[in-house]
Amino acid sequence: MVTGYHLHGHGPARAIVLSGWIGDWRVFEPMLGAIDEQRLSLAFMDNRGYGVARDSDGPYDMATIAADARALADRLGWERFSVIGHSMGGKAALRLAIDISDRVERIVGITPVWAGAAPLDPDLVAICRGAAEDVSLRELLVRVTTGEALSPRWSQRIAEASAQVCRKDAYAAYFEAWAFNDFANEARGLPHPTLVIAGGSDNGVPEAGIEATWLAELPKATLHRLPHAGHYPMQECPPLLARIIEDFLA
Repeated sequence: MVTGYHLHGHGPARAIVLSGWIGDWRVFEPMLGAIDEQRLSLAFMDNRGYGVARDSDGPYDMATIAADARALADRLGWERFSVIGHSMGGKAALRLAIDISDRVERIVGITPVWAGAAPLDPDLVAICRGAAEDVSLRELLVRVTTGEALSPRWSQRIAEASAQVCRKDAYAAYFEAWAFNDFANEARGLPHPTLVIAGGSDNGVPEAGIEATWLAELPKATLHRLPHAGHYPMQECPPLLARIIEDFLA
């Protein structure tokens, strides 16, 4: 199945872009004006249950996201391509690289979740589960994972947009998938050149956690730290993030 997507650019370096738990592909829109369309071709994919794929049935999990990304690459005629994943999308990107290792060239993880079970305490699990129904809890998660450094109205708008574009059942199911699905043993040792982008103010996926997983387990992984960003650098510093990704891919 091919879900909804937005194709941006027509350059030789190709990548499928997987969004995170909070919203659809449009969370990346602030970056588009900074991308060199002559160098990159980026296919921003909507996960099932989100955005233009809102009416698509599940399962809503990492394996399905990876399978849909593969189908999208086939539809675009891309035999070889890279994959970019934000947060939950980073975990799905690893699943894709495992499933079709010979077709994936490079991996970019933007404040990414690792392939193993996430180390969440019971209170945070309860908040995340409650956020499927309660938009104020989504706003709390956005605010906390950006170090409470940004405008409260910005956090509120991100949460409100999430509620508009995400099916509640999909949002709930994706949490269980990215938080508890564990395929770390399969991801360990993936040989692809990998760039991991960490936000210095990210309390959701902190740099120490990235170092203990992505950098420790992937032999060709390197870290780029954005000291003034939190969990959403595509919103917080879009031109800088675009340049970092472009240099790595192109």
